[in-house]
Amino acid sequence: MHSGLLLLFLSLWRSCWCAPQQTCHPGDEHLGRCSNNVLGDKPTCTDLNLGYCNDMEYSRTIFPNILGHRSRLDAESGTEYLLLSVSHGLLNGECSPEIRLLGCSVLASPCQDDKMIKPCRSTCDTLRRDCAHAFEAIDMAWPYFLDCDRFFASNEEGCFDPLARLRARQEVERSGLSPEEPSTIIQFTYTANAQMYSLLKRTAAKCSQISHVYSIGRSTEGRDLLVIEFSNNPGRHELLEPEVKLVANMHGNEVLGRQLLLYLAQYLCSEYILGNQRIQTLINTTRIHILASMNPDGYELAASEVEDNRDTELTSQEGHLLNGWTNGRNNAQNIDLNRNFPDLTSIFYRNRRSRHYRIDHIAIPDAYWFGKVAPETYAVMKWTRSLPFVQSASLHGGDLVVSYPFDFSKHPQEERMLSPTPDEQVLKQLARTYADAHATMSNNDTDRCGASFYRTRGITNGALWYSFAGGMSDFNYLHTNCVEITVELGCDKFPSEAELYPEWKRNKEALLTYMESVHRGLKGVVQDVDGNGLKGATVSVRGIRKDVTTAEDGDYWRLLNPGTHILTATAKGYSRVSKRVYLPNNMNKAGRVDFVLEKVPIKPDIDDHLFPTVDTWERFDPYNQFERYSEPDISEGGIERHEKPWWWNYFSQSGISPPHWLLRSV
Repeated sequence: MHSGLLLLFLSLWRSCWCAPQQTCHPGDEHLGRCSNNVLGDKPTCTDLNLGYCNDMEYSRTIFPNILGHRSRLDAESGTEYLLLSVSHGLLNGECSPEIRLLGCSVLASPCQDDKMIKPCRSTCDTLRRDCAHAFEAIDMAWPYFLDCDRFFASNEEGCFDPLARLRARQEVERSGLSPEEPSTIIQFTYTANAQMYSLLKRTAAKCSQISHVYSIGRSTEGRDLLVIEFSNNPGRHELLEPEVKLVANMHGNEVLGRQLLLYLAQYLCSEYILGNQRIQTLINTTRIHILASMNPDGYELAASEVEDNRDTELTSQEGHLLNGWTNGRNNAQNIDLNRNFPDLTSIFYRNRRSRHYRIDHIAIPDAYWFGKVAPETYAVMKWTRSLPFVQSASLHGGDLVVSYPFDFSKHPQEERMLSPTPDEQVLKQLARTYADAHATMSNNDTDRCGASFYRTRGITNGALWYSFAGGMSDFNYLHTNCVEITVELGCDKFPSEAELYPEWKRNKEALLTYMESVHRGLKGVVQDVDGNGLKGATVSVRGIRKDVTTAEDGDYWRLLNPGTHILTATAKGYSRVSKRVYLPNNMNKAGRVDFVLEKVPIKPDIDDHLFPTVDTWERFDPYNQFERYSEPDISEGGIERHEKPWWWNYFSQSGISPPHWLLRSV
């Protein structure tokens, strides 16, 4: 698409190369700093004859116009007109033709009795509010000539609405729609990396009151690992509000999860605006983080391979299917990201028989940092440590099943051995939550993808399926409070576009139900007697040898199945408090149990002698070998380097001075 836009730009400029060029920037002329109207032309009504503006509801315009263009040729040679001519392509069809019509109303305002009639400021304000996100998504500033205060008039001054006829036509079209038609419209096609970034930014801008995007780092080839967040207070953790993350495309050639999470982001945004009570409740009570592509470099390779295989002269269908299982799986360093995390499971197995050994928040061994740590792995580890995530799902492809930790077998010689965590029952229930809500994953059909798991209704312990070390799910469980399941979405890792909508229908309910399931078990706050939250306090459950720790303000979450549980809260230098809690089967939200701890004299802890490394959880990248992965790109002069956006070359190659007013950083 980008190359097509470039050809259009160049062809337009060849056709009007002889037009007089402005020597004064329109913005400067408007401020009175200079003038392009060297001949002192008198404003005169003339026929409207601008190709991209000829569908306006009037036929007479005026030159010189408000931007200082003296004639039609002068206007056609301006960057403003060029921008309007390609706005549909640049903005991926968003706000089209509204942006073009609004721009034409400035560039070629209607004329009556040799007097200009300005467009209405209220129309401009409304369109800017609705469409600013589309420009932000491609890192383009709102065009100066659509400044609502400078070039538009109020109703009292007398103005015209350039979008009135369009709105009337759209209203007639909407009145003929069937009420059964879907309210949220999603385009079920594959999304290239650049399109993915644009879509996420547009979605966040459209729903800025509940969403924003942020980068957790960069891939090996410098692509952003972009996360979109949904919350009623985006950008900050709220007391007692659980945090959930969804991660996909860890293996670059397993692409269905990536697409599903992009559709999910659009769905959450749209349905919240439309008043969907279920979605509003979910977002108002949960902080959701979506990383659609953990391995954008691998996706780039896999997508290009699929594109090549569409040419039957280049390869056979069998070759394409085989390559779909390998090409693009690893990152650009040829590292399998799901084997690149610290192997904390082996440390757990070595120490599990010691009564005093804590298996939560196991520290990363220093030796790990002397190996090859992928920038994508580093970014996800740092992200996982930085927020109090409660539960997570990693979306993959290759089978149809949900697996849960541990993924590494407790016996090194046994490739397929049940290797449960202390939270076996909780994790099984989480896996069951997704599988049962999926359209086909838990049914008894023995001829479908995933049929080998029909006896367990679509779930399995990871190591019982096949064992591997260095996985992300085991890392989450042993290094943080977060528990993570792995969702295998189907046997075809790169399904055809025709399958994307059916797959969305099969998985939508499962994704929503899984996020909602974080509101089970118990939550609460651990405080001192003065009401101050205690960060890093430990909350344990009798019979489950896996503790959780409190977040910054002393809040905690503990996923638990129904039943009677004895909880104990403690912190260094504080008393130990225990409470018995009963969780009924019919609870639809987490129960709340708070603790108040009193200060006591600090006693030597036996763990400090038996396990001197117990407090080294804070040692992350201790030799600062990988911090560069998250540092900005700095030029020789010490200034952070800002790359020009992808559309900049279209203007810079057009033969005029590039429009710096379109750059957001200026």
